Amino acid sequence: MSAPLIWIAIPLLVSVVLLFLPSERWITYLGTLFSAFLAVLAFWLPPDSTQRVGSFSLRIDSTFSLLGRQISLTASDQVLLILIYGIATFWFFGTLSTGGARRIVPLGQMVIALLVASLAVEPFLYAGLLIEIAVLLSIPLLTEPAQKPGRGLLRFLIYQTLAMPFILFAGFLLSGAESGSADVALISQAALMLGLGFAFLLSVFPLYTWIPLLAEEALPYAVGFILLIFPTFSLVFGLSFVDRYSWLRDSENLQVALRLVGLLMMVSAGLWAAFQRHLGRIFAYATVAETGLSLLAMSLPDRQAGLQILFYLLVPRALAYGIWTISITVFKMRAPDLKFSSLQGLARQFPWATAGLILSNLALTGTPLFASFPVRQALWEKLAVQSLPAALWFGLATLGLWVGALRSLAVLTMAPKHTLWVSNETWEQRIMIGLGLFGLLMFGLFPQWAQPFLANLPAMFEHLGK
Repeated sequence: MSAPLIWIAIPLLVSVVLLFLPSERWITYLGTLFSAFLAVLAFWLPPDSTQRVGSFSLRIDSTFSLLGRQISLTASDQVLLILIYGIATFWFFGTLSTGGARRIVPLGQMVIALLVASLAVEPFLYAGLLIEIAVLLSIPLLTEPAQKPGRGLLRFLIYQTLAMPFILFAGFLLSGAESGSADVALISQAALMLGLGFAFLLSVFPLYTWIPLLAEEALPYAVGFILLIFPTFSLVFGLSFVDRYSWLRDSENLQVALRLVGLLMMVSAGLWAAFQRHLGRIFAYATVAETGLSLLAMSLPDRQAGLQILFYLLVPRALAYGIWTISITVFKMRAPDLKFSSLQGLARQFPWATAGLILSNLALTGTPLFASFPVRQALWEKLAVQSLPAALWFGLATLGLWVGALRSLAVLTMAPKHTLWVSNETWEQRIMIGLGLFGLLMFGLFPQWAQPFLANLPAMFEHLGK
């Protein structure tokens, strides 16, 4: 048995089966258990390893050939597989509290499998086709069958599709540039194409206008899944480009560009979040700021530290996105919309959802005792060493996200004093919000627990991880 069959082909087949199950609860349970099984299997029996079970010897090969192309998942991909399928387990189980399992679980499983394949396929030019298929599968995930696509969804499709020609053309130009001996003008053109491609793929400033629009139109939990999975794989895909070409790895201009774009995304998103009057849009701008934060981590001269910060942020980000979107979904089920005018005083009826919304928001801003605090603090310190003005802008962006959280809290608690406190959340919603907040707190109090596990993620990259 080969690793691509286990973590790519079989999930695709299981997803097709889940689409035809009649019960949403069965879809949730089976999808959750299967994702958990894949995460545990990656931990127990990673690619290119052997385990003995009694008199039997089990081995998983790293490479699978398909139509003359190689799809390879090696031992260095073990931690990524555990992380991605572990996040999927948490996310799919959350559909018990939000609904939408018939779309989110099977289609989400397909999207993850295709994006894993995009990182594993050789030559890498075929990754563009796999990413585009994943984008197309995201459309039914984000919309009801009879629902007319909104502006946000159409822009998402257009921008993600526009990214592919630029990246593929850049890869074609750079096919002979691994050694750095190609023509300087050709490399400059390829670098420009590559930058434009990843600008669309990562929705960098000012190309993220579709994100707040989509957050208003679609199911918040489905939007949170897309805004977590696609930027994560896009960042890893971008790092593979940087790792592949020495002239790109050693470029000081790349570090300056990443720092500038990251700060622009954080500051603009933080300022917009501070003045929004819609819970979905506040969440959307927080996700934009998180992508900017990842780009800042990639811009650090200390590559090892930057990669560790980048990957450590994935777990608290997944937990915070999940809790936040579950909480928003609870309000959306009870209110006509997610505007502040429709949500006044709902904290007294939905205290769990209010706590999940506010605390997950604050956790992403690096509030002490929560999971993001240690790494955000480390990134802020390293940024201050490079550029004090950059560190000040970083603080301003964080302040904007804080203001958005406090304004949300003020609106949700704005009720007459005689209003009784009751909890109208379902037990599934309370369990998911409680587990997520507990995880954020534990990661914040004991960050050293994750260090041995996440420290191996930079080994995915042959040169950057050294």
